[in-house]
Amino acid sequence: MSKYFGTDGFRGDANVDLTVNHAFEIGRFLGYYYGKEHKARIVIGKDTRRSSYMFECALAAGLTASGADAYLLHVTTTPSVSYVARTEDFDCGIMISASHNPYHDNGIKLLNCNGEKMEDSIIDEVERHLDGEYGELPLACGERIGKVIDHVAGRNRYVGYLISLATQSYKDVKVGLDCANGSTWMIAKSVFEALGAETYVINNTPNGSNINRDCGSTHIEQLQSLVRENKLDVGFAFDGDADRCLAVDEHGEIVNGDKIMYIYACYMKERDKLANNTVVTTVMSNFGLYKALDKAGIGYEKTKVGDKYVYENMRENGHLIGGEQSGHIIFSKYANTGDGILTAIKVMQAMLAKKTTLSELAKPVSMYPQVLKNVKVTDKEATLNNELVLAEVKAVEERLGENGRILLRASGTEPVLRVMVEAGTHELCEENVDAVIAAMNEAGLLIGVK
Repeated sequence: MSKYFGTDGFRGDANVDLTVNHAFEIGRFLGYYYGKEHKARIVIGKDTRRSSYMFECALAAGLTASGADAYLLHVTTTPSVSYVARTEDFDCGIMISASHNPYHDNGIKLLNCNGEKMEDSIIDEVERHLDGEYGELPLACGERIGKVIDHVAGRNRYVGYLISLATQSYKDVKVGLDCANGSTWMIAKSVFEALGAETYVINNTPNGSNINRDCGSTHIEQLQSLVRENKLDVGFAFDGDADRCLAVDEHGEIVNGDKIMYIYACYMKERDKLANNTVVTTVMSNFGLYKALDKAGIGYEKTKVGDKYVYENMRENGHLIGGEQSGHIIFSKYANTGDGILTAIKVMQAMLAKKTTLSELAKPVSMYPQVLKNVKVTDKEATLNNELVLAEVKAVEERLGENGRILLRASGTEPVLRVMVEAGTHELCEENVDAVIAAMNEAGLLIGVK
């Protein structure tokens, strides 16, 4: 397990867990690492957090001090950094964002030259430098010192790319957009209005501290009200860096990532465009999605939690659609990372091509009630392999049969196991989760329980 970087970058409370010095040293190392044989070119984007400007300056200083040229996209989305990195011959890309986290957190996401999440081998080298194992890196001097270059043109090309992917006009379609006071605050409206939509936009006035605050994909109630009150056809909510998107149908009901994957997979299958007839999900996708996919004759694969693992599976096997219930959807023909605006465009494509409402498209997916409880244990591995616990898990599986499922998953950062059950009723879920936790207690594996 990495010391600083998780599956979605180096993230923490700005200038507490992730400091300006960390950012400078990450820039120093990347400029050195990619500049050994040529002058490195590295593109940087940021979201609207107040600390993002500080980290942008620190990264740029570190890069240029090592001789690299730093190209600034300014406030933009994570998928735009991915797009620019892979289409404009950059050595790598950096996005400054803590995604859906509150404003006081921030993060540094590293992307390779293909716009994919950085290889673990390079992340390991970055961490070695942060721990002082490389010693003092050489400083560039004279004409070797790097430049900071305004590259807003790259962001504009990304916007043009998104617009080019739409296959129909959005004329006479009323669309709500919740920009989470984040990266899409200008971009989303520009894209949808260029395509002819009548847009109703909320949470598009960032002030540095209101990103994700009671808005966006993690607080979708505002968008639901906007759609209902204005009788809109559809609404889309993004997170802080716009790699996620959740939708709201014409009745104001949430259409989550599982339903979005189902809708577009069915649309692709109908046109014989669904490669391998497969959708890639994580183990946390809802049981209702799998039941609906089974009925539609569509296969699926399950990965560990994290869009990184979804993308790796898609790349290795040639699958075209995958993602998470949270709205992190990857369309691998068009992008190498989740892209919230692209996801919205794909939902619009299915609606307009099939000339039907979003509620009708999502109707076949009946989400199963779910109960998830976190319990502290003395030893995660020992608990997962304990005979009493395994016996109770097997008993739950037998009780639920084909009408539910149980999942035990270890936290990657805490001494915690997550016990999740999906079943026909909330009561059934609660009863079976508690039965497994009781088995853990009986085996003496719980912390703080007598």
